[in-house]
Amino acid sequence: MDNNTTTNPTRPIGPLVPNYTPGETPTPTTLSGTHVTLAPLHPSHAPALFPLLSGLTNAPLWDYMFAGPFASTSYAAFLSHITTCSNSQDPLYFVILCNTTHQPLGLISYLRIDPPNRVLEIGNITFAPTLQRTTGATEAIYLLLRHTFEVLQYRRCEWKCNALNEASKRAAARLGFVHEGVFRKHMVVKGRSRDTWWASMLAEEDWERGGVRRGFEVWLGEGNFDGVGRQRRGLEGWGGGFPGRGEVIDLGA
Repeated sequence: MDNNTTTNPTRPIGPLVPNYTPGETPTPTTLSGTHVTLAPLHPSHAPALFPLLSGLTNAPLWDYMFAGPFASTSYAAFLSHITTCSNSQDPLYFVILCNTTHQPLGLISYLRIDPPNRVLEIGNITFAPTLQRTTGATEAIYLLLRHTFEVLQYRRCEWKCNALNEASKRAAARLGFVHEGVFRKHMVVKGRSRDTWWASMLAEEDWERGGVRRGFEVWLGEGNFDGVGRQRRGLEGWGGGFPGRGEVIDLGA
């Protein structure tokens, strides 16, 4: 009998996970990169975030989110939202800070945190227009993935979005996530039916052996950018040949 079956060899039950223990629960922490730093979200970040994420021109940022949009005259509602997010442990929110100006550029979180199975999701991604399509936007995702797999030592990271959110799906593929399926009529969000598109990245199969970690690190290296900051080669062109779409991440959901 091997470790994938019971005494009945025609009835597989999955491989054993040797010496398995539950993972630790992520706690507020600061993750520093070259271009951006992820820090625990605090209500004090609201004043700087509000003009970047509110108003008519920024309303599309909230199209696929559970909250928002926020009118340019609705600071009190926005502050309440940021305060609620700051106090939450799951989702666990980070503010994205520019390393040059030290000003907030957006939000991101861990959510659906499952320590017993060492699984979590990256989501609630809300990038201000000034962060979209920048190296810092990609680096923000890299910092969370690195922390997930190398510090927390989780086995699986998930990416979910509204099935209509084409930008989010393109970003997931570019970043190395593997599409797994669609949950039909999964939710009702803001009164509308939502099908949920679902993808994942695995610690061993994708991050390490699949070349995703190396792809990020080579792409983010100084040698991949010219004197004005333009990439010489897209992220999908590095590492283990993981599937990619598009260029620099530009999503807001």
